Amino acid sequence: MKKLTFLVAFALLSNMAFSIGLLTNTNQSAQFIRMMSRNASLDIDAVYYNPAGLTKLENGWHFAINNQTIFQTKPVDSKFPLLNDGYYEGDVFVPIFPTGFAVYKKDKWAFSFGFGPNGGGGTVTFDRGLPSFEIPISLAAASLAGLGVTGYDTDLQFDGSSLFWGIQLGATYKINDIFSVYGGVKYMPAKNTYQGTIENIQFKVGTEMVDAPDFLNQYAAVAQAGADMPETLQPLVDGGGGAYTLAQLEGAGFIDATQRAGIEGGLKLMGIPQENIDAMDLNNVQGAYVVASPVFQGQADELTAGAKKLGDQEVDVEQTGAGFTPILGLNISPNENINIGLRYEHKTYLTLTNSTKADLDDPLFPDGGEVNSNVPGILGIGIGYTDNDWFEVQLSYNMAFDKGVDWGNNIRSGAHREIENNSYDIGLGVQYNISKKFSISAGGIYNDYGIADSYQSDFSWINSSVAIGGGIMWKLTDQLVLDAGVVTVFYQDSEVTFVDPDLQTPYQETYGKENLSFAVGLSYSIFK
Repeated sequence: MKKLTFLVAFALLSNMAFSIGLLTNTNQSAQFIRMMSRNASLDIDAVYYNPAGLTKLENGWHFAINNQTIFQTKPVDSKFPLLNDGYYEGDVFVPIFPTGFAVYKKDKWAFSFGFGPNGGGGTVTFDRGLPSFEIPISLAAASLAGLGVTGYDTDLQFDGSSLFWGIQLGATYKINDIFSVYGGVKYMPAKNTYQGTIENIQFKVGTEMVDAPDFLNQYAAVAQAGADMPETLQPLVDGGGGAYTLAQLEGAGFIDATQRAGIEGGLKLMGIPQENIDAMDLNNVQGAYVVASPVFQGQADELTAGAKKLGDQEVDVEQTGAGFTPILGLNISPNENINIGLRYEHKTYLTLTNSTKADLDDPLFPDGGEVNSNVPGILGIGIGYTDNDWFEVQLSYNMAFDKGVDWGNNIRSGAHREIENNSYDIGLGVQYNISKKFSISAGGIYNDYGIADSYQSDFSWINSSVAIGGGIMWKLTDQLVLDAGVVTVFYQDSEVTFVDPDLQTPYQETYGKENLSFAVGLSYSIFK
């Protein structure tokens, strides 16, 4: 019987809606949501997107707070032939996804602070679990067809949450009217939580559903009786019954009909025909059981272990850790209409430590165990053009150095998860100023992830996408600005082929996503 394994996703929630590479969220401001391209920003959200451009702000204090509400579904369609129903759907609802920025600008210097969920930021719930949970149960049922098992049922549930905060501090210096530079560091405290259960596993036997552990334990008892039969029969042999058949022993009252049926049942399991059993004396019977006893013992042990694996199981784990990310930036303003922003975030070395309340008998998350969760380095480039009155356009490019991180093994296939090319995205955003106080904007972004099929599984999958967003900017006063936007993301389904080691037949699984997000932000300045 295939070992029943309860596995948990390390990256299931790593990228919520938009990401640079496989881990880092790019949706860090309402301005981004309404425009989809901000790498050349000279507004307060430049703290994240273009920190070297902050010296373009007016002298004084500048503050911003943003929130996004995110709706996401994560469907999985498995064609594994033994599943009752191969469709699973994870639901994500994130009512609060906050980001904030603060800047103090004084002449050639700007000192900045920012925070936001740089990775994760929500909880995904799979009410029916995932194929990785259910496939071993379906295989267990199929392996017991010889015992009359024709189906199965179970209750599966999994919740996973992930939150990697980015808390950023830095300073910007204006070298001259063309160049300014930035140096900073991001502190990234991280926490993942995983809670899941496999409960009430049942087998269909005939027309009834029976408790799976009880069913296996009953047959384990039969196999154990066969393993113990040489010792059970020894007193009868010692008492002089070795030359008698089972019928003769029953007729003489040494065994009853139930005991005879049990002894004959074990002989039948060895493949001995009934006519041969009828002719065997007790010495022959005991000899057959001596030979078969190790086999029966192995079956009893396997069935007992299987019953334990098919019992209710739970995982309750919290993983925590923190890392630091050095950040460098350069802003180039060749003239008053064109601005170029560059940002490089170094690879973040991050180790998560398990705090385990519940785990399997074969622990997946030993308490105090450590998990490598490094975040790839990022290069961001943006160019913006404005006529200073009515029109602004920005083009952004990001590359994540995913090939510089070890992504471990695929939990389904066991193969090492490969990255063929570093991920990148390209965004284009346009803003039109209807008046000096009110603007509308729109934009789009294309994400391409250079992952191999070996990366994908139902616990961690990535889909290339196109996102379209739009919104407004409203200057309520000279100091107070409202930004609001909405975006929808169109994901490309990913289809992966697996070969089950038990069935030795290929089957497909399709992984998708659907996403809708709303954002609102307020910016306030105290000019000096």
